[in-house]
Amino acid sequence: CKTCGEYIYKGKKFNARKETVQNEVYLGLPIFRFYIKCTRCLAEITFKTDPENTDYTMEHGATRNFQAEKLLEEEEKRMQKEREEEELNNPMKVLENRTKDSKLEMEVLENLQELKELNQRQANVDFEAMLKQYKEYEEEQKRKEQE
Repeated sequence: CKTCGEYIYKGKKFNARKETVQNEVYLGLPIFRFYIKCTRCLAEITFKTDPENTDYTMEHGATRNFQAEKLLEEEEKRMQKEREEEELNNPMKVLENRTKDSKLEMEVLENLQELKELNQRQANVDFEAMLKQYKEYEEEQKRKEQE
């Protein structure tokens, strides 16, 4: 909130007033404007839906402090574009990237296999037998105390 500095997280539930924005449509989807009140100072905050980026855009009363997901996506796109350009110019780079990808895939498969084995080992534990054994142990302890 620009008025009081309150941090309002994205998943916060509000009673909001909604209106359809006139003359703004994205691929046939209407764009909505929401009016909410700050939880601390009751200042009005408005934002619009942004279906192009599957997000919201702030209009008035507040600022977005950080957009990590958006930055991550942009960085990923840039890296992919650089890689494609590099592969077009250098056939050896294509080969190197393929070997890196195959190594990565092999590592992922090995890790997956390890996890499966670990889960299988844990699945073989018989909890009923353990409880029965513990009960017998407790009964034995009680008998010793009574003696």
